Amino acid sequence: MKAIRTRDRDAGLDGLVWEDAPYPHASENDVIVKVHAAGFTPGELDWSGTWIDRAGRDRTPTIPGHEVSGVVAELGLGTSGLTVGQRVFGLTDWTRDGTLAQYVAVEARNLAPLPATIEHVHGAALPVSGLTAWQGLFDHGRLEAGQSVLIHGAAGGVGSLAVQLAHDAGARVIATGRAAARDTALELGADAFVDLQSDRLEDAGPVDVVLDVIGGEVLDRSAALVRPGGTLVTIAAPPKVRPEDGRAIFFIVEPDRYRLADLARRVQEGRLRPLVGAVHSLAEARTALTAKRRAPGRTIIQVADEPPGI
Repeated sequence: MKAIRTRDRDAGLDGLVWEDAPYPHASENDVIVKVHAAGFTPGELDWSGTWIDRAGRDRTPTIPGHEVSGVVAELGLGTSGLTVGQRVFGLTDWTRDGTLAQYVAVEARNLAPLPATIEHVHGAALPVSGLTAWQGLFDHGRLEAGQSVLIHGAAGGVGSLAVQLAHDAGARVIATGRAAARDTALELGADAFVDLQSDRLEDAGPVDVVLDVIGGEVLDRSAALVRPGGTLVTIAAPPKVRPEDGRAIFFIVEPDRYRLADLARRVQEGRLRPLVGAVHSLAEARTALTAKRRAPGRTIIQVADEPPGI
């Protein structure tokens, strides 16, 4: 099969190569998914799991990408709950070859059925961003109706879904980002927008929850915006500055088949819209992912065209 692989941890995105790769093996409770669309996070080339297996052994050359939308092509021994030919989407394993390939092996428990009304390019944009947004807001932030939340990077993959989920939950949403993101954030349901380049971030507080995807100085300054009893949640790095009378949480997204199915229902109902900024073929993946400028929203790699009626 064809895949995007990398052998050099220090090469970054420039080390991605379009080449032949072995067809994946389906272990017990695995499925082989014929990939129709895949998502990729540039930061994953810095994750240890990209380069080693669960036992800590080197596994280069490695295929990156951890979001998949496609069709079940094969069932491993003991696999149940899914069938060959079924449309699925989900979050693949951190320490195994990923989704920038024509086929990928995934634990069945990490996949959920993808409704026929949702295109694969949108299915591939949901798993990491959608689960991160949900877990950050509700599992860790404990956001409730009537509370206020400050969401950094509100026009990005995680932030755009977080704005919609928080708005749908009845929270007051304050979004942040660059000036060009203002209209998008407000359209998605934000009640107010803070331009991080020209507005005073300190005027945005106090809030019950801060959801940060940026880190650095923005994360440090955000601690003071959390009201007593509130929560600062980040996926960027463990917070160095903590709220004076509140919680500070750094987390890594976890697979959740039930929540994936819930996110898909929300998309079907028109309550959630993943932002897809650009779609490129697998052969174009290296060029698309190394581009200095990308369209707003997620860049999705379309691996296989979807036949009508599938």
